[in-house]
Amino acid sequence: MSTGMLVSSTAEACTRFVYHGVDDQVITGRSMDWKTDVGTNLWVFPRGMQRSGEAGPNSIQWTSKYGSVIASGYDISTTDGMNEAGLVANLLWLVESSYPEYDGKTPGLTLAAWAQYVLDNFGTVQETVDALAKEPFTVVTDSVPGEERLATLHLSLSDASGDSAIIEYIDGKQVIHHSRDYQVMTNSPVFEQQLALNEYWKQIGGTVMLPGTNRASDRFARASFYVNAIPKSESPVEAIASAFSVIRNVSVPYGITTPDQPNISSTRWRTVSDHKRKLYFFESALTPNVFWVDLTKLDFSEGTGKVMKLDLGPDQTHIHSGMTNDQFKEAEPFKFLGL
Repeated sequence: MSTGMLVSSTAEACTRFVYHGVDDQVITGRSMDWKTDVGTNLWVFPRGMQRSGEAGPNSIQWTSKYGSVIASGYDISTTDGMNEAGLVANLLWLVESSYPEYDGKTPGLTLAAWAQYVLDNFGTVQETVDALAKEPFTVVTDSVPGEERLATLHLSLSDASGDSAIIEYIDGKQVIHHSRDYQVMTNSPVFEQQLALNEYWKQIGGTVMLPGTNRASDRFARASFYVNAIPKSESPVEAIASAFSVIRNVSVPYGITTPDQPNISSTRWRTVSDHKRKLYFFESALTPNVFWVDLTKLDFSEGTGKVMKLDLGPDQTHIHSGMTNDQFKEAEPFKFLGL
């Protein structure tokens, strides 16, 4: 089983955007929309961790070059995070995804560790794209438990320079969309079609009318308009507030599910990553406070850095506020779900 636990039984959806501000400010916001509790906790991973692709005997092996702070899914996968170089990775659902058949002979990587592989190994989007274009591994997925469909995800990347990339697997082939103009990603349809739909809404103009439903294409149009319409404040506090206001605008109200449109479900949590200041903000839909982790004040060193966990509780209901670096507890690293 590779990544079945990554997904809930019926509905997954999310939104991600990259904000380009003044004074080289770059901020990435994302929402996690899920029908059931996604079992998320926050983790600190230092440099020097020995990793396996968890895809059988020929799994890709690596040692982490960068420390990172990540949000887990069920403590068997990395769904979101930022590393100490300011590279951010986000995994979102894409029902159109189709991965290569895995013969077990080439180096394999479980989908559950896809985002972590990137955060461990690379400091910029360009560096990541250059490496992934060589296809150093085969991504391995499997069926969702109790269902006949595969876990299907696509990956977004952003870095401290404002660069951006979207990586999808369509018809068994890796497709890389790389441009700092690619600021927004949601779920269906495939990214090329999202761009085409957004062109239509650009012609109407966001101050005239924007699509208001929870569908992925509508969230894409709203996020694309607002991320460039919000004022570019020199105040980092105001820039973070603006980013949160945009990701909340494209969130799905808590408790909403749409049975006939399984890619729509409640927003469980949101993250906002400040690439320049290396701050990773987290907001649960069920708690009153935003809190954050300051990556510049963590020990990521190979010798003394420790794996640490911040327990967010069931449905991420544990209440935290302010900077939470000192609330992480040393823990054994989780194992990525794989073959």
